[in-house]
Amino acid sequence: MTTTPTPNLIARLRKRRAPLDLRPDEFRALGHHLVDQIADFLGSLPSRKVTPCEPVQSVRQLIDFNRSLPEQGTEPGPVLARIADQLFDHSLHNGHPRFWGYVTSSAAPIGALADFLASAVNPNAGGWKLAPLATEIEVQTIRWIAELIGYPSDCGGLLLSGGNMANFVGFLVGRRTKCGWDVRQAGMQAGAKQLRVYTSQETHTWIQKAADLFGLGTDAIVWVPVDGERRMDAAQLRSLIQKDRAAGLQPLMVAGTAGSVGTGAVDPLNEIADICAENDLWFHVDGAYGAFAAALPDASPDLRALSRADSVAMDPHKWLYAPLEAGCVLVRRRQLLLDTFSYHPPYYHFDPELTQFFDLGPQNSRGFRALKVWLALQQVGREGYVRMISDDIKLAGELYRILPDHPELERQTRGLSIVTFRYIPSDLRARCGDPDVEKSLDDLNREILDRLEASGEAFLSNAMVNGRFCLRLCIVNFRTSLEDIEALPPLIVRLGAEADWKRRGT
Repeated sequence: MTTTPTPNLIARLRKRRAPLDLRPDEFRALGHHLVDQIADFLGSLPSRKVTPCEPVQSVRQLIDFNRSLPEQGTEPGPVLARIADQLFDHSLHNGHPRFWGYVTSSAAPIGALADFLASAVNPNAGGWKLAPLATEIEVQTIRWIAELIGYPSDCGGLLLSGGNMANFVGFLVGRRTKCGWDVRQAGMQAGAKQLRVYTSQETHTWIQKAADLFGLGTDAIVWVPVDGERRMDAAQLRSLIQKDRAAGLQPLMVAGTAGSVGTGAVDPLNEIADICAENDLWFHVDGAYGAFAAALPDASPDLRALSRADSVAMDPHKWLYAPLEAGCVLVRRRQLLLDTFSYHPPYYHFDPELTQFFDLGPQNSRGFRALKVWLALQQVGREGYVRMISDDIKLAGELYRILPDHPELERQTRGLSIVTFRYIPSDLRARCGDPDVEKSLDDLNREILDRLEASGEAFLSNAMVNGRFCLRLCIVNFRTSLEDIEALPPLIVRLGAEADWKRRGT
């Protein structure tokens, strides 16, 4: 509806000041106070509980969850200060030196400053003209990451939200490249044969999502058995490919893993690369967790074989300690990213010689994720990352070494910086393997994990190893020290004894 503007409206618009705007002095005051709060918070992390372990109703009460949208605005200072304190006091602190759950890292402080700066400038890193410096920084960051893990530095790649999206991009490039028809135009229904994707039983759930979302269906996944070290069995892989070909099916790709989520297992990537080359299959590696360990001087031959993959997914927000979100995919032949994602509608008028990230992945509008990774790479360099990743692995190894000093603790696996173990009361140790005893041990270790979380003294997760419920420690944490690691076994023994008293009814 069009109305004639009043003189008052014209005067207001001529000197417009929106409710969201802040004068430089206002912004400076808010920012200085917030930085002081954050600095104090970071300094207080070791003395805090890892998690407050609060019920959902308590969390909702903090923000008056059921209130309606405010009709009028309020001063930003008190709201900002209050929510900062609430986040500090009511969050799971993955920056705590005793946070060892999942594969979530302590975030580098420079990354927080980088996100602050990136948000202030707010470049759209989808196209070069929209974000010239941000685009070139991301291109350089991709090259540096490739150099760090020993991947060809002339590869293509981009930053995404995390491991799922990075793996999806590798999957889509492999599908388009190896399916044998123009899947972008004709769709999946044009294929004469059913496609098959091979991966180990330890692979993360991204593979089911990819097969589902991108038209293959989860029945297309062939789950390859693992060996005694929970690595893909290469001989079984070769046999399954031959069997499918003989049945008239079409093998498409193999998805290897460099650092499984459960135990840190690294698949025999060299053998898998040979099999893919022999069978003309796409070779993708999910290195979301472990790929950056390829930078270590003593990296295993299989980690070094990342360089042979057609595509690699990894997460800088894991072992580069970047704040969430920061995933990354590398593709050996950059042109294949363009072949998979590029479209040029009439309203796009960009110089084809410049990097246009909307041509290389699924997003058009993209945040400036690269800045936090780029700054941290410069702050510590290759040497700094090699030392921090190596220290994480050595600390996990030290836990694995000292576990037998505590008779109640049974170590299970060690891979990269992941250790799995479980608590076994002395009266049950001789009967391990009995189904009823194993169920009792599973229940007991679940109880220990719950008690540990409630205590806030440390944070672990769990893994199923050979059908057993195990406690799982994963160190991607530059704040963890040997003192922290040495404190864990006595803590588990104490909580285990408390849980066992409950089991016995005493």
